Amino acid sequence: MSASLSTSTMHAYRIRRFGGADAVQLDSIPIPEPAPNEVLVQVLAASVNPVDIKTREGRYPAIREDALPFTLGRDFVGKVMRVGRDAVQWRADQHVYAFVGQGQGAFAEFVVIDAAALAEPPHSVDIATAAAVPLAALTAWQGIFDQGLLEKGERVLVHAAAGGVGHLAVQFAREKGAEVYATASGDGIDFVRSLGIEHVVDYRSQRFEDIAREMDLVFDLVGGETQSRSWPLVKRGGALVSTLTEPSQAEAAARGARGARFTARPDGAQLASIAALIDEGRVKVRVAEQFAFDNLKQAFARIEAGHVRGKIVVKA
Repeated sequence: MSASLSTSTMHAYRIRRFGGADAVQLDSIPIPEPAPNEVLVQVLAASVNPVDIKTREGRYPAIREDALPFTLGRDFVGKVMRVGRDAVQWRADQHVYAFVGQGQGAFAEFVVIDAAALAEPPHSVDIATAAAVPLAALTAWQGIFDQGLLEKGERVLVHAAAGGVGHLAVQFAREKGAEVYATASGDGIDFVRSLGIEHVVDYRSQRFEDIAREMDLVFDLVGGETQSRSWPLVKRGGALVSTLTEPSQAEAAARGARGARFTARPDGAQLASIAALIDEGRVKVRVAEQFAFDNLKQAFARIEAGHVRGKIVVKA
């Protein structure tokens, strides 16, 4: 897709119904106008996240059928084109990145977004790598710190540590000074170790219960049996935090612990802190594969195939 403000319309990948890959179509729609507190951004690259698949299939409860048609894509890096009258902290041609939240998405030539959700992207990485950051990094940051309340010297177990969220979560926890345990498989084991994580459990051949004990925090990115098997590892006063299913409150009460499920929220200030960590070389972001915007359906198929080490990105 090629973007220009010389016309009043833009291309966007939208769903008019829930379903499989054929539910996604490229539409021509009006370029949105920013509200007073919003910014219009030209999208240069965006990442593909599991939530895009859930939304497409109607499995993401935040997006209801009466919200269709809906533009997919939750995060991006781009260039400011217009600013609302109250968005005085941003200027035209400035590069920004952000998580869009629950609104119309970033698989489009342009997106409008609340000014407070924006931050300057890390300067030390290319556009594709910057686009891989916002949703995954905010999910990791908010899960580990806002929800998990992880502190220096504590012990944390991160499930699915080789994935988009997981590989950032283990690095944030490591930078905090926590003792980090992680689960992975296949080539993901060496990948997670390369991030400076010593305690990596091969969940296909090892039981994480036999290795990780007395955890202050379990960060669950898998759900199901993995989540239920994790409860005995949580120490009294600790927490099990999940992005997927609500942890058992009965288990939490019985163990004197906390159980929480959360959904990430946009936060430009946190993204600025994350960009600084990346620019200082303390956190690495892995882009597993890149696709052209025109090949978005292939990018979806790659996500659905599973076992992605890092993030999938589409570029304009």
